[in-house]
Amino acid sequence: MTRSTIKAILQHDVQTVWSIVTNVDDYGWRSDLSKTEIVNDSRFVEYTNDGYATTFTVTCCEPCERWEFDMENGNMTGHWIGTFSPMGDATAVEFTEQVTAKKLVLRPFVKAYLKRQQTRYIKDLERALERR
Repeated sequence: MTRSTIKAILQHDVQTVWSIVTNVDDYGWRSDLSKTEIVNDSRFVEYTNDGYATTFTVTCCEPCERWEFDMENGNMTGHWIGTFSPMGDATAVEFTEQVTAKKLVLRPFVKAYLKRQQTRYIKDLERALERR
């Protein structure tokens, strides 16, 4: 299992950050996604720009504090933990992914891939917040 964590301080209140991150119906701000599909209250699917699907199952939702889900696609299984901490008018976030590659050939590349994806996610989130 490979683990990667990214932390950031975002210059918006925790409610605004939370509402963007957890609104799975509106992921237009994500540069890596072409669409999302809500399956039910606890399950959704994200599709990359190439149409590759990843299924997410929410395992914990503490509004404006913590959001967790399991994730799975043809290449990996894993777990994502997001924590949100108010800091006055700003919000400290910490996003941790724990992933196991299903294919042995992918294992050496997982850490670098996760870091790149997490950095992109934070940049996309910052851009979305700037538009608010």
